[in-house]
Amino acid sequence: MNILFIADPLESFKTYKDSTFAMMREAQRRGHQLMACEPKDLMWQRGGRVTAYVRDITLTGDADDWFVAAQQAPDERPQALAEVDAVLMRKDPPFDSEYFYATHLLGQAQREGARVFNDPAALRNHPEKLAIMEFPELIAPTLVTRDAADVRRFHEEHGDIILKPLDGMGGMGIFRVGADGLNLGSITETLNRHGAQSLMVQKFLPSIAQGDKRVLLIGGKPVPYSLARIPQGSEIRGNLAAGGKGVAQPLSARDREIAEALGPVLLARGLLLVGLDIIGEHLTEINVTSPTCFQEIFDQTGCDVAALYLEALEAALA
Repeated sequence: MNILFIADPLESFKTYKDSTFAMMREAQRRGHQLMACEPKDLMWQRGGRVTAYVRDITLTGDADDWFVAAQQAPDERPQALAEVDAVLMRKDPPFDSEYFYATHLLGQAQREGARVFNDPAALRNHPEKLAIMEFPELIAPTLVTRDAADVRRFHEEHGDIILKPLDGMGGMGIFRVGADGLNLGSITETLNRHGAQSLMVQKFLPSIAQGDKRVLLIGGKPVPYSLARIPQGSEIRGNLAAGGKGVAQPLSARDREIAEALGPVLLARGLLLVGLDIIGEHLTEINVTSPTCFQEIFDQTGCDVAALYLEALEAALA
């Protein structure tokens, strides 16, 4: 079948750890034809179908020059998305206004017959930090607000807290404030822009020392290994982008309980691939835009996450 990957520029991929690259490699191994474009290459003209300007690509197996493309800018070829067997939206966060508009174009492509994964409406409806609030029994004490007074009350109740922007990624903009409340006001002003922007506040979870675990759901079922992203040195952030160390490990009983509770619900909403973030006993994020950690888990355990994903994709298209 033909698979279109909508992703960041191919030239920016770090293939030794990129999960989209792992998907492409497995898809080509299975005999599928690959196309790639960026969200900026989507186009919809009056009276026509949603189209992307794509490059037909082949993977070379070379670590450096890892792909060859039949087309180069500005000569990419137009491709109606409805004529592609599967469209994979793999643009990395942040979920900004252009990502939002891209989901609307992909929604129109669906109406024309395209098969898009993850479902564009589901991407819009599951902002990765806010989405956890639907499942209060699985999360730690959490507050979403613009109001500095709300933040102060939450701090008074819980003492040791984490503050973060709703649109952050890779650990960006995460702050910890202890019982002394040092810098709480200035941190709140920085994140909420003096009341103009919402932020998230959570009770600090000491079990972050054992890692912020990424648990992958594929076709509603958990991958048997998580990647625990463990903070290093004086850091409180386990994110790999913030210097965390990734350690693959079997799912704990609680990991599996959370995954099995959410898997069928999220799959029914059109989310074929989801990355749950779990600290200790608590769900902290539901990642749907471009979940990662395929290669880290495979390299450490031999569990072929990309193969599991392609099997689920093929089953969804059958």
